[in-house]
Amino acid sequence: MKELKRLRALREEKGLTQTQVGEMLGVKLRQYQRYEYGEQELGIDGWIFLADFYDVSLDYLVGRSDRRERQ
Repeated sequence: MKELKRLRALREEKGLTQTQVGEMLGVKLRQYQRYEYGEQELGIDGWIFLADFYDVSLDYLVGRSDRRERQ
């Protein structure tokens, strides 16, 4: 799943821990880990928040495009 690799890669590019991103989303560490490892689906609001936070297109974040930039 491309989007799961992208979640991790973008987080690491910013030098953030899973705990830090989880706190921004309002969830505990284990809950965020479930999103990143594909054990649970992140809701649309979470995807939108992360796309905005990482300044990438939503399509890129969810694996529908290889273009990072927003249009």
